Amino acid sequence: MKIILVIMKYDYGIPTRGESYEYYNFFCSLKNIGHDVSIFDYMSLMNAHGKENMNKMLLDTATKENPDLMIFSLYTDEIEPSTVSALRAITKTLCFFHDDTWRVDFSRYWAGHFDHFTTPDIYGVYKYSKLGMNNAHHFPFGANHELYKRLDVEKIYDVSFVGGWHPYRQWLVEKIRKSGVKVHTFGYGWKNGIVPHEKMVKIFNQSKINLNLSNSSNWDARYLISSPRGLLSRLRSKKTVEQLKARHFEIAATSSFQLSYYVEGLENYYKIGEEIGIFVDTDDLVEKVHYYLEDSELRESVANAGYARTLQEHSFEARFGKVFREIGLT
Repeated sequence: MKIILVIMKYDYGIPTRGESYEYYNFFCSLKNIGHDVSIFDYMSLMNAHGKENMNKMLLDTATKENPDLMIFSLYTDEIEPSTVSALRAITKTLCFFHDDTWRVDFSRYWAGHFDHFTTPDIYGVYKYSKLGMNNAHHFPFGANHELYKRLDVEKIYDVSFVGGWHPYRQWLVEKIRKSGVKVHTFGYGWKNGIVPHEKMVKIFNQSKINLNLSNSSNWDARYLISSPRGLLSRLRSKKTVEQLKARHFEIAATSSFQLSYYVEGLENYYKIGEEIGIFVDTDDLVEKVHYYLEDSELRESVANAGYARTLQEHSFEARFGKVFREIGLT
């Protein structure tokens, strides 16, 4: 199919942060599958030409290219609702919502503007149907197995974390370090900084334990009183529930062991304890780190089982194939 991706090419629209999640997982995956896919980088074009001109350029592009499908991943209000309405007269429109468990009002407002939209929430389709929206499709995060892959490298890190800095994540990391375990952290806001995508995949493979840390529902009293910044962050955050994230699938796709926070529905994707390791609170996290570090055979067994499950069920080839069939495009 001919597909136009209306996305930010760069992470949060900032070129210095590297390519975005949508670039690596939507654009690259669709290209690998064999679709004729192009990117309309609305954030870069808006910054260069202004919002009104960018929206006009979007309409002009759709008219000229006449795609079978336009896929959107919205940030805030860069795209005008009137633009989407005009596009629906040209082609089918599909919008991806990645965070509708906490960006509830935003997602519900925009959902009705598109022909189809997705939700990663296991109850999302039901919730939207109760609102009279019957064009929702369950589309959880997944992994591009061409980019996230198993490497033959030595395990040089006992414990690592790759992801943006957050006061709660910092607090958890320090708890592990105080127990005598060295933790290497990478990503925006950490001392080691952002690492290129290839380096991130290598870190997953080089780590005995890959931490998957939430920054959402952290009401541990010990954390809240540990620093005024942590308390302020919690009170200001709109993230009130845990969410299944892309990292669950990305780490598993490299056949690497991960120790993750628990989120409702995780057991629908991986067998807990057999295909993924989880912790339920701070004390359990520290205890599980020591437990899994001492049992390399168990770590390898869990990592290999999670890897096999990911390749079979959680690739983006499988994800896109399912949603395209549901919206009548094959």
